[in-house]
Amino acid sequence: DLDWETVVKMTMIARDLMVGNPKLIDLGYGEEGLGHNAILSGFQGQRQWTDYFPNGDFMEAILNSSFDWNGIRQPYLVATENDSLNGVSMLFGHLLTGTAQVFSDVRTYWSPEAVKRVTGKELEGKAQNGIIHLINSGSSALDGSGEQTVNGNPAIKPYWEITSEEAIRCLKATSWCPAIRDYFRGGGYSSKFVTRGGMPITMSRINLIKGVGPVMQIAEGETVELTKDMHDILDQRTNSTWPTTWFVPRLTGQGAFRDVYSVMANWGANHGACSYGHIGAQLITLASMLRIPICMHNVPTEKIYRPSAWSAFGMDPEGSDYRACANFGPLYG
Repeated sequence: DLDWETVVKMTMIARDLMVGNPKLIDLGYGEEGLGHNAILSGFQGQRQWTDYFPNGDFMEAILNSSFDWNGIRQPYLVATENDSLNGVSMLFGHLLTGTAQVFSDVRTYWSPEAVKRVTGKELEGKAQNGIIHLINSGSSALDGSGEQTVNGNPAIKPYWEITSEEAIRCLKATSWCPAIRDYFRGGGYSSKFVTRGGMPITMSRINLIKGVGPVMQIAEGETVELTKDMHDILDQRTNSTWPTTWFVPRLTGQGAFRDVYSVMANWGANHGACSYGHIGAQLITLASMLRIPICMHNVPTEKIYRPSAWSAFGMDPEGSDYRACANFGPLYG
């Protein structure tokens, strides 16, 4: 009970730090009651906090979701491990779509051969070329369970379109598991769900490169479902108390998207932010406005729009993007 009391208080404090709380003003804390007018936050728990106190998993999962004990509302974006670069990726996805974002570790590539070896079964359908295990103890919004629907298909909807029944289904699909002591000596609770298959999603990530600045990676793809026995075996290879999304990127046969392994091998960090829908083209346009070059993507050429001035920097799209962004400089900074 004390752990639950603590993690709920952590959630309320983080929210109040972001947007303020008039009740704090009534108590005489005028400055604190104003909050920071924040559109993004992060929590650095490991290990300074989590060795002694309950972890931030409940706080992050609930704030990132489109609902809490007060009902349906806009997500409060929180990046786990205070990963500001992945947090900005979450922010871009949320501002473009109005939906909750799924923060995950890009944890494991499972080849068809490896899956057959450890489960005795073969990957089929869209998973036949291999899968990427997206999993993290903290920031995956409960919306990521896929229990909302659009035209009868699993989805993550803008918060203003979510029904009370859909929010309840997301909650029912989620278990709160005691935090594993190997990671979190101070205890706490981690969310656990398995994302429904068939959802189009876009995983993105901003990396900061010395001498270049920020660059963005984009991978459009789809969630897939495994049979329960296959999932359970593979899930145990990481941690079965965390939320899982099985992700298959759309392959192009070239470069970083020649196969599923290459997508993970070229990913710049162990974190990625997933947004519902294929929004890679919108991310590319937004990045060009902010002078952030794209170092990796699988968006069809005919869907890409950048300012016409980019054509003056060469005929190779990626190279001209880097040169244009360097020439014009950051929009803010």
